[in-house]
Amino acid sequence: MRHRDDNKVEAIFDATIQLVSEIGFADISISKIAKQANVSAATIYIYHENKEDLLLNTYLKVKGKLSEKMFEGLHEKKAVRERFESIIHNYVDFIQSNTAYFLFLEQMIHSPFPQKWCLDTTGMFEPIYNMLEEGKQQGLFKQADVRMLIVYSIMPVVELAKEHVKNGTQFDQQQLQAAIDMSWDAIKV
Repeated sequence: MRHRDDNKVEAIFDATIQLVSEIGFADISISKIAKQANVSAATIYIYHENKEDLLLNTYLKVKGKLSEKMFEGLHEKKAVRERFESIIHNYVDFIQSNTAYFLFLEQMIHSPFPQKWCLDTTGMFEPIYNMLEEGKQQGLFKQADVRMLIVYSIMPVVELAKEHVKNGTQFDQQQLQAAIDMSWDAIKV
């Protein structure tokens, strides 16, 4: 049995992210990933059953990195508004610091793969759900489904960040704070 070579695993991960961001899913192949990662295609099959398995594991790893960053420094004892702002700040920082990961996630989200895989990654994002539920209980937020609150509060900021990525620019703090204030206003009572 071969031992896991973490350097090769990371090279495969990085190559997958880069190629999906550059050429998209339609043109990606195990051989292209292997070439980009400077490993043999057979090496990829040591760690992944097939291309779909590779994409699934890459997707889960990137979602995990996003989740970890979003909730960095988040404490349940902080006020709901502070946690709300912290989550959005961290999310925007992730997007701006990890453009390739963000572009990979964007392509994945708009592909048939996540629906095909029937993934439930809500557990990774439980602190958002808990914070929004707490805000509803405190009478801060509209009594709507939490997923709807996410769509109206967090997703507009993500769309703005996506525009910055496309234009090669970054949020300035004043603009980001204005976006956070508008997001809060969209769901508050």
